[in-house]
Amino acid sequence: MRATVILLVLLCLAGALHHCAHRPLEPPPGLLAGESPRQTDPVDRAFIVHGDFELEPLADFSLEARVLSRHDYAFDTESALAPTDLALGWGRMSDSAVLDHLEIAQSARFYSYRWSDQPPLPPAEIVRSSANMHLIPADAAVARAIARVRVGAIVALRGHLVEARRADGWRWRSSLTREDSGAGACELVLVDALETR
Repeated sequence: MRATVILLVLLCLAGALHHCAHRPLEPPPGLLAGESPRQTDPVDRAFIVHGDFELEPLADFSLEARVLSRHDYAFDTESALAPTDLALGWGRMSDSAVLDHLEIAQSARFYSYRWSDQPPLPPAEIVRSSANMHLIPADAAVARAIARVRVGAIVALRGHLVEARRADGWRWRSSLTREDSGAGACELVLVDALETR
């Protein structure tokens, strides 16, 4: 009985710590990440072995953006490679005055948004200024940095957009444009470095 009580207390403490570590931040007003993501041809096109996966660099990639939402995965096929998705916004999609009029959600590896009456921005600008990104940590230090990211934070990340392959024929390919939406529009990012502020 005592062991059960101790276990329940520990589980409650772990839950409370997880909640505190991931509770949303309250960013200051105004545009917080003004620049669009930077994407260039890969400097090194060599394939990267990452556990059971082979990653083909499609582009070198970096951005500074506001975290609109995060979702962690543990049970889908892709979670062995990319356990966390971040929905990120830049330009006017980093401004609370805009975001306060949007309801943002993530599930099943998709990011969605909706508004009540009129959109706070032209829908095409929302598409161009935000994206769901599947994050592949390059190493344990990057994995720890991703694990600490909170909604509302500004993140600066550097890495590569990739296509992932596995020996059984499974593939997962990054989008290479910020102009798309829907299935196939997410970025698959091998993250070499990530910082938050």
